[in-house]
Amino acid sequence: MTDSIKNGKTNPYRQLPSVDKLLKTERVLALVEDGNLPAAFVTEVARERLTLARQNIQQGQNPASLDSLAEEVEREVLTLSSGNLREVINAAGVIIHTNLGRAPLSLEAVGAVEQIARGYSNLEFELASGERGHRLSHISDLIARISGAEAGIAVNNNAAAIFMVLAAFASDKEVIVSRGQAVEIGGAFRIPDVITQGGGKLVEVGTTNKTYQRDYEAVISPNTAMLLRVHSSNFKVIGFTHTTTLEEMAELAQKHNLILADDLGSGTFIDTARYGLAHEPTVQESIAAGAQLVTFSGDKLLGGPQAGLIAGKKELIEKLKKHPLARALRLDKMTLAALQVTLLHYLRGEAERKIPVWQMISLSLSQIEQRAEGWRQALSEIWPGVSTSAGTSTIGGGSLPGETLPTCLLSLPPLPERSSTALMAALRHNRPPIIARVERDRLLFDPRTVLPNQDEALLEGLRAAAKL
Repeated sequence: MTDSIKNGKTNPYRQLPSVDKLLKTERVLALVEDGNLPAAFVTEVARERLTLARQNIQQGQNPASLDSLAEEVEREVLTLSSGNLREVINAAGVIIHTNLGRAPLSLEAVGAVEQIARGYSNLEFELASGERGHRLSHISDLIARISGAEAGIAVNNNAAAIFMVLAAFASDKEVIVSRGQAVEIGGAFRIPDVITQGGGKLVEVGTTNKTYQRDYEAVISPNTAMLLRVHSSNFKVIGFTHTTTLEEMAELAQKHNLILADDLGSGTFIDTARYGLAHEPTVQESIAAGAQLVTFSGDKLLGGPQAGLIAGKKELIEKLKKHPLARALRLDKMTLAALQVTLLHYLRGEAERKIPVWQMISLSLSQIEQRAEGWRQALSEIWPGVSTSAGTSTIGGGSLPGETLPTCLLSLPPLPERSSTALMAALRHNRPPIIARVERDRLLFDPRTVLPNQDEALLEGLRAAAKL
């Protein structure tokens, strides 16, 4: 260290303010006096920002000014005190957007969550008898009736559902899976690893592109417990292929007294082909084909809260209900409330009218065009070059890979002195944040995934971005 730095004249660390001085700035002082935030909390954040400022100097950066540090403290305190999980406007055109919380709930499901959350409920209480009940009683029969199965159960997600099925029925036993289905399906969730962690022993059969019934039968042994089909819900294998049908697998399972489990991944109760999409196997089809246990997600094509549903034979479901993992993986009362209402939409035949995912999928192109044109007109005077253009929406969430729906997009060019990147950043910091996409240096907004009550908030956010 040089003498000039030692004597403090050019010592960058000494150019930083003290904690007391930082706390007495107008911005920071207002957090305690006007914002009614605990002084200890604000002081802690101020100390953290000063520590970071010293680390930045050590890495060769210039010392931060008092004003910039005060601004950083204010921003950090307000972010922490208000929380950073918030509603966003999804204008990206991805219906089941994993990063944006997947499926939005129906208004009725939201209302049920609020009602159950704000007071007491009969979560585990039988009103008829006055005795203790079971929390799964509120959804088990609904799952069974809608799917055509004998019984149903739900846990906290589909990965948990598969894991519990394996742990309950295949511990120290063989699980036969087609080599083309021993896949990773997101978040490093690999079927071979799940089978191993569930206590099973993976036996792969066939090849990546072709697996026949005879391949399964050739490896069945006295230690085999289960045949498992894994639906490739987020990728496609096309070309020179052959897949053993679920009916053929059911025939083998019955012949050798094995359990046939079908992991649908996303899972749906509605035939997607009626909307011009590829046919996604329905839960009802799996049950009818002979699957004894079918696992699927609650927050994808089902359009409900995060959950893993299991439909199947009553004796197997009863064993799952009594398994130790059932308590570890059980649903809370708010998820059960939302799931029950979502299932009731299907039972009543109103899913496509009530559930947002299906409302979006079923929207006609003319409805979307009308909405996009309304947005264009509302912005025409403040955003030069605004237009509409043809585009596509995607399903997302690991469902129907490669499948798209025609849509009409609001298309915005960058503004003078404001690039598309800068505008997208400004929209992400809007309240509520607006998520769109950029193609060929134009900002694109898809009406299909913007909820009907968000139109004005979207337009206000775009107006604000135009004025910055």
